[in-house]
Amino acid sequence: MPEPTVVDSTAAAADRATHAAEYTQRHAADYAQTYAADYFQSYSVVGLLAVIGVLFVAVAFGAGRLLRPVVPTPEKLLTYECGVDPVGEGWAHTQVRYYVYAFLYVIFAVDSIFLFPWATVFAAPGYGATTLVEMFIFLGFLAVGLLYAYKKGVLAWT
Repeated sequence: MPEPTVVDSTAAAADRATHAAEYTQRHAADYAQTYAADYFQSYSVVGLLAVIGVLFVAVAFGAGRLLRPVVPTPEKLLTYECGVDPVGEGWAHTQVRYYVYAFLYVIFAVDSIFLFPWATVFAAPGYGATTLVEMFIFLGFLAVGLLYAYKKGVLAWT
């Protein structure tokens, strides 16, 4: 029976490790190139659609400018509102409370929009307690703002 050959296990292990490292580097580089290509390809489609949209609008405005009749008269250059000639000055005093109500509405409408994603994250496993604490902090800021507006008398309709 022939005697088995003894292989230097240290050299063989190092050779296997080097081969595995080279394979991993090649494979990782191929994966990164493929992933980057797919990533930028999806954005190129979005970019192409954006360019097509801008060109469509530009062509429509250009065609309108070329095809419309241009006959300026003093009556056409006069400022009007709803077909009625303006009388008096163009300045009208508006009370600030209407703006304050509009501002408060926008603040609370936008803040209520944040509640919907919060509800979906709150339902995900593992996020319950943290999300609940964050939302109560957020609602606390809203309550402080509403209390401030109430104390300043902004919410009193007079």
